[in-house]
Amino acid sequence: MSRLSCSTAFLLGLGFLAACQMTKPASSPTAGAPAAAPPAPVWQSAAYTVYRDSLVQGRHTARALSRQQLTSNYQSPANAFQSPQISFTFSLNGKDNEMAPGQDHQFLALPAAGGMALETPVIVFGQQHLDKRPVPANQYLAPNTPLTIRLDLRPLLAAFRKQGYYTLYNGQKLYEADFKHVFVAGNTAPLSWDFDNLINKPSLELKDPDGNGIYETTVVLNAHSDQKTTAGTWNASLDVSAFPQLTSDFPLLDALYNMALEEARRAVEPDGTFRTGQEWAGVWTRDISYSIILSQALLQPEVAKTSLLRKVTPEGRIIQDTGTGGAYPVSTDRIIWATAAWEIYLTTGDEEWLRQVYPIIRRTIEDDEQVAYDAQTHLVRGESSFLDWREQTYPKWMQPADIYQSENLGTNAAHYQGNIVLGLMAEKLGETAVARDAQTRAARIKQGINQHLWLDDRGYYGQFRYGRVHQQVSPKAEALGEALAVLFGVAEGSRPQTVVAHTPVMDYGVPCIYPQISGIPPYHNNAVWPFVQSYWGLAAAKVGNETAFLESLMAVARPAALFLTNKENFVASNGDFAGTQINSSNMLWSLSGALGLVYKGLFGMDFQADQLTFRPFVPQALAGTRRLTNLRYRGAVLDIEMTGFGQGYHRITLDGQPLPDGTIPATLTGAHTIRIELNNLPLAASSQNKVTHHVAPPTPAVRYAAGALAWPSVEGARAYQVLRNGQFAARTTESTYPVPGGQPFGEYQVVAIDAQGFESFASEPVVPEAARYTQVVEIETAAPRSAKAYRGYTGKGFVEVSKTLNRRLAVPVSVPTTGHYALDFRYANGNGPINTSNKCAIRTLRLGAQLLGTVVLPQRGVNEWSDWGYSNPIIVQLPRGKSVLTLTLAPANENMNGAVNEAILDQLRLVRVE
Repeated sequence: MSRLSCSTAFLLGLGFLAACQMTKPASSPTAGAPAAAPPAPVWQSAAYTVYRDSLVQGRHTARALSRQQLTSNYQSPANAFQSPQISFTFSLNGKDNEMAPGQDHQFLALPAAGGMALETPVIVFGQQHLDKRPVPANQYLAPNTPLTIRLDLRPLLAAFRKQGYYTLYNGQKLYEADFKHVFVAGNTAPLSWDFDNLINKPSLELKDPDGNGIYETTVVLNAHSDQKTTAGTWNASLDVSAFPQLTSDFPLLDALYNMALEEARRAVEPDGTFRTGQEWAGVWTRDISYSIILSQALLQPEVAKTSLLRKVTPEGRIIQDTGTGGAYPVSTDRIIWATAAWEIYLTTGDEEWLRQVYPIIRRTIEDDEQVAYDAQTHLVRGESSFLDWREQTYPKWMQPADIYQSENLGTNAAHYQGNIVLGLMAEKLGETAVARDAQTRAARIKQGINQHLWLDDRGYYGQFRYGRVHQQVSPKAEALGEALAVLFGVAEGSRPQTVVAHTPVMDYGVPCIYPQISGIPPYHNNAVWPFVQSYWGLAAAKVGNETAFLESLMAVARPAALFLTNKENFVASNGDFAGTQINSSNMLWSLSGALGLVYKGLFGMDFQADQLTFRPFVPQALAGTRRLTNLRYRGAVLDIEMTGFGQGYHRITLDGQPLPDGTIPATLTGAHTIRIELNNLPLAASSQNKVTHHVAPPTPAVRYAAGALAWPSVEGARAYQVLRNGQFAARTTESTYPVPGGQPFGEYQVVAIDAQGFESFASEPVVPEAARYTQVVEIETAAPRSAKAYRGYTGKGFVEVSKTLNRRLAVPVSVPTTGHYALDFRYANGNGPINTSNKCAIRTLRLGAQLLGTVVLPQRGVNEWSDWGYSNPIIVQLPRGKSVLTLTLAPANENMNGAVNEAILDQLRLVRVE
């Protein structure tokens, strides 16, 4: 017999020693003995298997050669077996505005005869092109396929010359002064459906160099350079001895722990702040906060402090990261900063730090209460926490003002905990009135979450409430929000266990949302984020779900081992890192999550204001001895040894003496030894809701005409549900629905339902006979006076509001009948793109002394002052006759820019809704 090569054995996933061992000769005393049994898996699924020293996924293997060295032969399959059928659409100014949703151009990118260059026909903007050729069986897109895409924009240019604007498919006018770029978006790299970021991909912009109205660009599809690999070796190279050191009976997990420690050190910039990721420079509020909560408050508290303070305005408010519509208050998850600041206090006991951050948190919540709290639902408005890429988690029709109006699970869980933290800080500082108010707000938010977002038939919380005048709940599961609801104590009674058992989980982990959104590439959609998986694992540990906790540990270990770094994310449906829109190595919250699962999961460290309690949770598959040495807690240095498995312990000692309740006081100083003997009792049976990849139906595009709602048939839909004012009205298999005339105000939406019962997002709200309920008040000066490139206002003009102009604006109104009205403003804000920057305009609306609500005027495009939209609707009761509304720039209306807080207002719309 010949020797088995190490490389062959490596690929087969055999043990390292066996892979490098020569077979005994026949004369050996052990000749003829049966071969050694293969090592038993620690954990196994249909997708991958984990052994003590290795991990195998198909033909890919990662192995711990020692606790200081990892190898992997992983190579991304992202470029293999791509269909030659290309779907694409054209985009003016980076918006999805060529054709109705679901109407895309199709082209079959097959090799051209005679080696000719591949190009599309000249496609007229707004006229769908469908390639009638059948897709050949077993035909895939060839690597490095150049494709020239050609577009006829002459109808648009002719409309500019004739009337100064072009009418888009949805009736919106694009004025010549606002026409800046034309891009192509699509389904095959380098094409992308991420409209908001097309401006950052110059190859996707079409040009007309000869001025004949035919625009074109050439893209290289399935580029060989896009193929990615992580095959190689990680060798420990940094001194991480100042951090807690882990050893266990599982070399692979120990090596991954050490790699995470190294990456934690690499994540510190020269200025003493955290770097978000290798490809993400700068300090991001939510990234550092979630990372600090997971483990960095314990490991690197001084860096954590410096990073948090970097995210505070000169006025002493928490900075909201840039995001949809110009950041705050469309995005409101900055409050997670408060929980991170509290975590630093819990691990350090630094009273000076507590006094420093307390007023920052208090001011921030006081502003948020005025600007973003919904008095009716007791929920907080704003974008999903961390899911801040509009098209990745929201229906395309939702504008930034709609996202502000929505109420998300994860963001509300963060605000609940932020108020809990403020209350605890206030109590310690003797501010009893502040503590009482914070506790009251927290209780209201908790009540609102459980009343308005809980889905009893699903066993978890809905993703968000959304709509316009009336809202309904998206039944998608949102993993981070579900985890936070359990960890922060929003879920009570049997709900925490129910949430962990029923939230959908896929083979490679818990997806950010489920089911996925049609036509949107992986990033938040169809993706697993290791830091979310870590929070999910900690939630599983809290409720004693061994199945979910063990699988979470493995779901975090798998990508780190195969990719040899803690990646930002990976595709949920295939586990690959290369298929998402953006990714980064050395990602701060990913590595922090891997460490947090050790400290807060396996060892069960529960940091409290005056003590540290150990609540370990070791799945039976991970039974053994593990040691964590040099753990620094306040004034103490702890060496911890833990043996066995289980959720409870048989015995726990401090320096050989029994440790009551597994708790050490915060006043402990010096070096100490803790020994934990687990009870080795099997845990109660547990389960998860394992699901396969599923894409929900596309969102219907609904119109009203001639007494009926109508919409194009939705691919994959078996039925449609019609909503009226957010409530069920009818179920139909047709693509029309007659609306009775003469009815009270009704806001209609349609949801597509597929054969498995999964729902699309609800369509954009439609109000039949809207003119019956609507009156318009012109907001104008005698003639427009502004340096901005504006067109398309109504009436005689508009009013510009800014930090210096019209800080208080009176708007007289007169209504014929007392009732409830939805008030919104037609406005333009060209101070930035929809997807980034920080110049959302904010104003407070009052009727006399009565506070009516906050008017949010988000960005709509860079220097696009003729792109008009509507603010969020505010539902108010108006008395019959004349009233005067006032729109003011209040102190709480400061945005994240500070200097620029402006928009131009065209008219006020009043819609009688009740």
